[in-house]
Amino acid sequence: MNDAKTKNYALLIATMTGFLTPFMSSAVNIALPTIAAEFSMNAVLLSWVATAYLLAAAIFLVSIGRIADIYGRKKVFSIGVFIYTISAILSALSPSGEWLVAFRFIEGFGAAMIFGTGVAILSSVFPPGERGKVFGINVAAVYFGLSVGPFLGGLITQTFGWRFVFLSNVPVGVAILVVVFFGFKGKEWKEAEGEKFDYTGSVIYTLMLIALMYGLSLLPEITGIWLLIAGFLGLIVFIRWELRVEHPVLDVTLFKTNRVFTFSNMAALINYSATFAVGFLLSLYLQFIKGFSPLNAGMILLAQPIMQAVFSPLAGRLSDRIEPRIVASSGMALIVVGLSIFAIIIGETTALMYIIVSLCILGFGFALFSSPNTNAIMSSVEKRCYGIASGMVGTMRLIGQVTSMSIVMLLFSLYIGRIQIVPATYPLFLISVRVAFIIFVILCIVGVFASLVRGKLRDEELAECKLPAS
Repeated sequence: MNDAKTKNYALLIATMTGFLTPFMSSAVNIALPTIAAEFSMNAVLLSWVATAYLLAAAIFLVSIGRIADIYGRKKVFSIGVFIYTISAILSALSPSGEWLVAFRFIEGFGAAMIFGTGVAILSSVFPPGERGKVFGINVAAVYFGLSVGPFLGGLITQTFGWRFVFLSNVPVGVAILVVVFFGFKGKEWKEAEGEKFDYTGSVIYTLMLIALMYGLSLLPEITGIWLLIAGFLGLIVFIRWELRVEHPVLDVTLFKTNRVFTFSNMAALINYSATFAVGFLLSLYLQFIKGFSPLNAGMILLAQPIMQAVFSPLAGRLSDRIEPRIVASSGMALIVVGLSIFAIIIGETTALMYIIVSLCILGFGFALFSSPNTNAIMSSVEKRCYGIASGMVGTMRLIGQVTSMSIVMLLFSLYIGRIQIVPATYPLFLISVRVAFIIFVILCIVGVFASLVRGKLRDEELAECKLPAS
């Protein structure tokens, strides 16, 4: 297969999976009130429908990225799509809220195999000068999935029921597997073949993340505090182990010696921590407080991802020509503006126009931040580190998303408690939403500075990847 065809197929599968996973997330968010009604789920358990998926994806992503570097990215990618598709079917068949959370966890495991390889495959076949463009297309696909997710999710939920939201992913998953099978015959990417896999480091990393992320979701309970302490101790143990082992599951020296890599990942972590739960909160707000149907709520939420899908390719191309730091930092600053408007105006009588304008500002800010930041991360390491770098891109996104949801779950626990959201609790719900937006604004202000201090990519490109040679 010639390079041009390989590039086309790589971009096609990355674009299809880039669409699939965010489509599911945004469509499920719209269906949450309906799911809560059927299973009588309280506010905290309902949050776990989204959080379980993110938790599983985050704790496995780095290890899977390393496995893909050693044993083959195409192989791991294909298995991930298969698991993701099967778990979507199981989620649709869930007999209770608890089973749905369990199946969403399995779905997150499959998503980790997709996230840990998709961007790495793109980086393997496209040279540095072309990556900003293809990352922009990939991010546009992500935001297109986010765009149609609320609308189609609302339409499907209202017409056929929430279970068909999960079943709608199955044809796309099958199509992706067909493209991989016929489009990549004889092709595989495993630049770290022959290196040993760090099983001990992988187990420590997984347990550490489970303790940190699950502990965060349990706050303010004492169990959550103890799990957070255990998680931070596990982080220290993990770093010490990775510095000693010959073939680490995560080359932690990248964070010590590569300024662009370190602060680009930090900016991504902060960005997703401050923004992911916005769609979740607004979906509940529009349906509970404003009384919109799932379909109408989905149509309103379209404003943000449409802006992201339109401007992401432009932002990606722009980051090939000028420093990604400048483009991404501008985007983060715009996000601060959008979140600040929500923190000020959100309430029972808030005009719909203000909500839509704020969503548009957020969408434009996301577009300017996301693909340039990904370009900076992937272009700051050498080829044999792409799996690890891709894994870190996804890990920062997922840890940020879980952190964002954990902040919401903590506020729900403090203000509403473990009961259903009903008219009597609407005032408490609104207070928790306002406090969440204030916290998100503060986080994003910190993120602007993290983005600005990363340094110039062109000065450090490929200079700091320290994995040992095979």
